[in-house]
Amino acid sequence: MAVLDTSRTKKPFIIDRDTNTFVGLEMPLHTGGAEGNFKCTQTTLDAVKTNIRSLLQTELGERLFQPAIGIRLRQFLFEPFTDEVQNSIKESITKTFGLWLPFVSILELDVDMIKYDDDEGKNTLKVNIKFSVSNSSNAVDSVSINFQT
Repeated sequence: MAVLDTSRTKKPFIIDRDTNTFVGLEMPLHTGGAEGNFKCTQTTLDAVKTNIRSLLQTELGERLFQPAIGIRLRQFLFEPFTDEVQNSIKESITKTFGLWLPFVSILELDVDMIKYDDDEGKNTLKVNIKFSVSNSSNAVDSVSINFQT
């Protein structure tokens, strides 16, 4: 008789089942405190979310010795938000994920621009990504990032 593994629905990755094992670093790095300077992520999904945020917030050419990592999202804050620009942003994100996070499958990608008409004239680029980790269809989560002028 087959036995249903119910533990996999909550923690589908083997490494996540061990509470003494940490997967990655949580960003931003903390200075002091109870967790110390390096607070760690305990699940694969949390580590992937941190990697996605870091990749989206890294400007292309910003990293020393790895100038090809990152994406130019801030440049779109000063562009008129047309369908062409929106498609260019989506294509850039998809291409960057394919290169640096090939194990992440993008399920939904929403890009939107909010323009404020007040005195400051700030624009906000909102990026919403619903994703899954390639080797587990149960591990689905989303990340939202706002870029502001």
